Amino acid sequence: MDEATAGSGAEQDGMTPVKPPEAELLVVTGMSGAGRSTASDALEDHGWYVVDNLPPQMLGTLAEIVSHAPKSIPKLAVVVDVRSKDLFTDIQTALGALSASGVTFRVLFLDARDEVLVRRFEQGRRPHPLQGGGRILDGIGVEREVLRELKEHADIVLDTSDYNVHGLATAITELFSDTGPVTLRLNVMSFGFKYGLPVDANFVADARFIPNPHWVPQLRPHTGLDQDVSDYVLAADGVHEFVDRYVSALEPVLDGYRQENKHYATLAVGCTGGKHRSVAVAVELSKRLAQYPRVTVTTTHRDLGRE
Repeated sequence: MDEATAGSGAEQDGMTPVKPPEAELLVVTGMSGAGRSTASDALEDHGWYVVDNLPPQMLGTLAEIVSHAPKSIPKLAVVVDVRSKDLFTDIQTALGALSASGVTFRVLFLDARDEVLVRRFEQGRRPHPLQGGGRILDGIGVEREVLRELKEHADIVLDTSDYNVHGLATAITELFSDTGPVTLRLNVMSFGFKYGLPVDANFVADARFIPNPHWVPQLRPHTGLDQDVSDYVLAADGVHEFVDRYVSALEPVLDGYRQENKHYATLAVGCTGGKHRSVAVAVELSKRLAQYPRVTVTTTHRDLGRE
């Protein structure tokens, strides 16, 4: 596999990517078909504000805007490439002006072997933006020449030839995420079946096998957030076994999600009205799932208060 290379303008064969110092501005560029869209998505997932297909002449203006509101946009990634046509020829001038103004920035250059780029364009059934009436390979050759100097001066050159989408997202995460490895954000949601299934649920658990506190007069007015209802629900036969086994069954799923760079998932727990059983079980599941590494858990109660 071709390793990514990092350095101040020089490609250093055999080196693995090195996370750069934190920068206010990251310029993402490189060969068409090398994975700029995937890299942009991965950066957004880790809190970067991404601007796509920006004319180089606007780099300075955008950097100035961000400098006046650093807390609003602490991390800015700008995708600049040959889609801007003739405007792209001024990229070196724009970067030079940016450097002279004192703005801290890094340049990430995405590359891939010619045969890989050709295959990707053929699979996507799209022409290369610079091929004109020629072949895809002709467009790649023109683009390489246009980008040659920019690649030589890039801070990080990442060869994506041997990456699939998930592998590239992982590489970007390792380079530019403050937290390092991918963190899965898991939303545990309670709901009432009578109001319909949540359309965004990845998993649905049914808590209607538990005796319903609705039929206990002193518990009916309360919700699953109240201790007396929670104790009643969790003490029912089979509930602890259900929670234990459900959490165990989810463990390989959570690991797989992280490996595949899936950052968000929703686990829905339902009962009849979404007031008692599902709420108590959702809270308990949240506590247990939050103990797993690199998983952040939020708990929401979609139908609480609808009755």
